[in-house]
Amino acid sequence: MKLLSFAVPCYNSAAYMEHCVETLLHGGEEVEIIIVDDGSQKDNTAEIADRLAAEHPSIIKAVHQENGGHGQAVNTGLKNATGRYFKVVDSDDWVDEKAYDKILDVLRHTVDEEKELDMLISNYVYEKEGAIHKKVMSYTNLPKDRYFTWDETGRFKKGQYILMHSVIYRTELLRDCGLELPKHTFYVDNLYVFYPLPYVKTMYYLDVEFYRYYIGRDDQSVNEKVMISRIDQQIKVNKLMLESFDYKNIENEHVKKYMFNYLEMITVVSTVLLMKSGTKEHQQKRHDLWNYIKSKDEFIYKKLRYGILCGTTNLPGHTGRLISVSAYKIAQKVVGFN
Repeated sequence: MKLLSFAVPCYNSAAYMEHCVETLLHGGEEVEIIIVDDGSQKDNTAEIADRLAAEHPSIIKAVHQENGGHGQAVNTGLKNATGRYFKVVDSDDWVDEKAYDKILDVLRHTVDEEKELDMLISNYVYEKEGAIHKKVMSYTNLPKDRYFTWDETGRFKKGQYILMHSVIYRTELLRDCGLELPKHTFYVDNLYVFYPLPYVKTMYYLDVEFYRYYIGRDDQSVNEKVMISRIDQQIKVNKLMLESFDYKNIENEHVKKYMFNYLEMITVVSTVLLMKSGTKEHQQKRHDLWNYIKSKDEFIYKKLRYGILCGTTNLPGHTGRLISVSAYKIAQKVVGFN
């Protein structure tokens, strides 16, 4: 069994995927890299994947599938993974080699000492195009360099979330919780992190800048204009997160509170993007989203609608909309969206 499996979803990624894979190869024979060619047709992604697999047959697998979107590529990576632990690395991102060594040390020790570990957390860096100072997302509220449970976590600040970039899950935990991401849907990385959280019992936080998250392409999914154009998919993910948040059956109050705050953040993004577009159609979709939340769970609806974040970003009238958009611009700077 490999120590760590990486899934690298690739869709017309020929311009940058090799750099990503090269950084992952630093792990040597302890890791496997599953390159998932998600039906690429506009460039030679498939050929590059096959060549890399031929050059590193004991480390790299090339898997080709019909286009199913990022979520389906992650599903395929998980299905093919043989490692004890599992991580997704997008093909335009990369990892830091010094931090990588420390990550492997922790995982190696965990396995050798037969420790229980469901989720390893590390920092990630926004590699924003043109930015002189790179924003590092760290977790000062978590115990460092030891195993811990949800009860030992400190308060997560607004804007401080455990994202796909920062997590490595135990592979069998993802399978046991039945994780399966929807096809042809953007922004499913939120579901990937969100859904397994009630199943996570033990964690470890390593304060290293492991994942390098590239921000800068005009066609990138987190580009604001692109997000508005794909707002239906953002809303779909928002609804799926709501539906999977079975708070009545989550015993631990810390994980329950964290999941609610995460759902709140996603709902803020959805509603403000709908507001910023300025069209009557999107204003109606914003109204419909709130009605949907209310119809699914009135308790959650009230907590969201009248909470600090959603309350501020859903003030009535023209002045309210201006305040909401201003709040979102501040959030942009904090989070680092393109």
